[in-house]
Amino acid sequence: MKTAIDVQDLWKSYSGIPAVRGMSMRVAQGEVFGLLGANGAGKSTAIECILGTKKADRGSAAILGLDPQQQRSQLFEQVGVQFQEASYPDKIKVGELCEETCCLYRKAADYHFLLNQLGLTEKKKNFVSELSGGEKQRLFIVLALIPNPKVVFLDELTTGLDPRARREVWKCLLEMKKAGLSIFLTSHFMEEVELLCDRVAVLKKGDVVFCGTVNEMIRKSPYERLEQAYLWFTDEEEEIENL
Repeated sequence: MKTAIDVQDLWKSYSGIPAVRGMSMRVAQGEVFGLLGANGAGKSTAIECILGTKKADRGSAAILGLDPQQQRSQLFEQVGVQFQEASYPDKIKVGELCEETCCLYRKAADYHFLLNQLGLTEKKKNFVSELSGGEKQRLFIVLALIPNPKVVFLDELTTGLDPRARREVWKCLLEMKKAGLSIFLTSHFMEEVELLCDRVAVLKKGDVVFCGTVNEMIRKSPYERLEQAYLWFTDEEEEIENL
């Protein structure tokens, strides 16, 4: 199977303090891969280095065989990105935002089709600020798919959503998975991870302490539930006692 993302011995430090330490992983094309870890574990730094928005101290990262630093223009047309802190002007309409995003790409997808696919056609003339939390998150998926990407990065996509909205987003991601997109996501919701991810990596203070399937993660821990196994790998023992 072809490789979508290839990370080898990636290091990144801030003021001499390592944020990512020797990260290595491969994500296959068509795979959904989850990067897990507590806040401050190094997930955001790892993604930024993989995408080339931050330069690693050493090591390498490639997406679809392209160097994200040296071949950014080629990669730009093949990668979709949604960040947790995404924000847009209050007085821009959904359709206008989609049109502006389409203008950035040579072979943009039909955003009308994407809005329909994600149940947002009726919101096309609404201001983005008028959307509910779940509708905004689905819009962020649309924007990430407008480049017609082969790889999509999704950062904490369902944080802050109610259970119904979260499940709406999961349904959208499962459709993306069926379409064969490579998806690299971060999440704190273990139910989400179990439903979507083919494999996961767990970061602890910048170190990859596990990489494999969800079932392998559970088997390598003393527990029978993913949430407990995750807390065990990250040494958050107090939380295990409360489960």
